[in-house]
Amino acid sequence: MRTLLEVSRPISWINTAFPFGAAYVLAGGALGLDLWLGCLFFLIPYNLVMYGVNDVFDYASDVHNPRKGGVEGALADPARHRFILASATLSALPFVAYFLVRSVIVGLGPGNWWALGVFALSMFAVVAYSVAGLRFKEVPFLDSLTSSTHFSSPAWFGLALVGSTPTAEVVLILVAFFLWGCASHAFGAVQDVVPDREGGLASIATVLGARATVRLAVVLYVVAGGLVLFTPFPVWLGALLAVPYIANTGRFWQITDTTSGAANAGWKLFIPLNYAVGFFVTMLMIWSSMVRA
Repeated sequence: MRTLLEVSRPISWINTAFPFGAAYVLAGGALGLDLWLGCLFFLIPYNLVMYGVNDVFDYASDVHNPRKGGVEGALADPARHRFILASATLSALPFVAYFLVRSVIVGLGPGNWWALGVFALSMFAVVAYSVAGLRFKEVPFLDSLTSSTHFSSPAWFGLALVGSTPTAEVVLILVAFFLWGCASHAFGAVQDVVPDREGGLASIATVLGARATVRLAVVLYVVAGGLVLFTPFPVWLGALLAVPYIANTGRFWQITDTTSGAANAGWKLFIPLNYAVGFFVTMLMIWSSMVRA
């Protein structure tokens, strides 16, 4: 159990459960089984699949990475790799079965086909990122797009499950969220430029270089915040929440490949920053709901 807890990275559980739950409730979903099972799935099993599979298939390179072995990624004993993969699969299966059966019972109309499609895409992305034979994480640019899908797709699924038709405001928020995810992954890849190149691994950062990747991440954060400015009050105040990410990433504007390891300081701050920003996002959601009630 300790192994499963470590590889699922509890510090990040909320990052996938919250987008699903928030999107589902704000879209008008009932406080029933769909909500609670969805939140539970995206809280633990989803993260066990995402990070557990990653830690198993990245072991050969992670063993040489000084960042691994803590909150930034577990270093699982190879003897337990098969156990991790089996546990990840078995923990996810009941939820996959539930949403499939639920859709069949309710009726596979356009809405449910859309929900199942999003769910399938989400599960494919978490596996394709790491598993041998696909390894999207080693395909520059696709790595950031796939990683962002990991954190954005639970929100898409929440909306699809309710059968909500996204408004222009919702589309702007979802696109901004996706760009935020791309920026965050790209910035996170900067700190590993040297070990990745030494290990023969490719990423958006090894291709663009540390400096260009940092600047791209800053631009993506700026665009994400800018998109939110086009939403109604008080939602547009959320654009201000991009500022801490811009500042945290922007301080590495002049970083080089040689000094790329210094970006780890920014990544360590990124983790608690998510919790602080998440609090304000929640307050903004509540305020917005009250204004429109």
